[in-house]
Amino acid sequence: MSLLRAENLSVHFGGVKAVQNVTFEVNEGEVFSIVGPNGAGKTTIFNLVSRIYDVTTGNIHFDDQDITNVATHHVAELGIARTFQNTELFEQETVLNNLLIGCHIHRQSNIFSEIFFLPSVKRQELKFRVQVEEVIDLLNLQSYRDQVIANLPYGIRKMVEIARALCLKPKLLLLDEPSSGLNPEETEDVSFWIEDINEELGITVIMVEHDMNLVSIASDRVMALADGQLITVGTPQEVQSHPEVLRAYLGD
Repeated sequence: MSLLRAENLSVHFGGVKAVQNVTFEVNEGEVFSIVGPNGAGKTTIFNLVSRIYDVTTGNIHFDDQDITNVATHHVAELGIARTFQNTELFEQETVLNNLLIGCHIHRQSNIFSEIFFLPSVKRQELKFRVQVEEVIDLLNLQSYRDQVIANLPYGIRKMVEIARALCLKPKLLLLDEPSSGLNPEETEDVSFWIEDINEELGITVIMVEHDMNLVSIASDRVMALADGQLITVGTPQEVQSHPEVLRAYLGD
């Protein structure tokens, strides 16, 4: 069953055609990767799906709903969460507080109940704390729970950003270059966590990634782009051996 479907997706910035008539769909429960050389349009597609950019032509459907013109601040409420190439965290807050912030879209309290800290607010906070602790356990962040983000190494920050995205309880998780800046050991850990997120939590994952080894290990299907255009979609092995993909990476 298709969870995300993009049809004839294009976006132009003046005379620059960043994405041109790209059509693809992502099935519920799969790990789908987007690959291509620099400037291929990979992150631009993420920005279109998460509604940071407006579509020039085409449309996007998520969970049987047309989200082509949905406001950016409503995307998380629909069940879509994402990470960024460069971590976007609250640097002076702890890991725990950053993750609790990720629960905010599920908040049902109002200003009055918050001021007086009514029993309903207390129950809600306890529920959020349980959810956050489950994510901390899943990604092995226990030893960093109370540390300030600014004091953490880059690899741990990347995992905290993924953890915060998971606290939104999404149906679809967009991972933008999760292995960027990580060493081989940390990248291997990422592959295990993607598997856990997909299989244990039942979250569909779309990943933009340059590390083809990680793509091969983690992905069910792969879409290759070049110069904003779709080259092919298939298994990791099919895509890596496709002559047009080899040409885009290696040249003629």
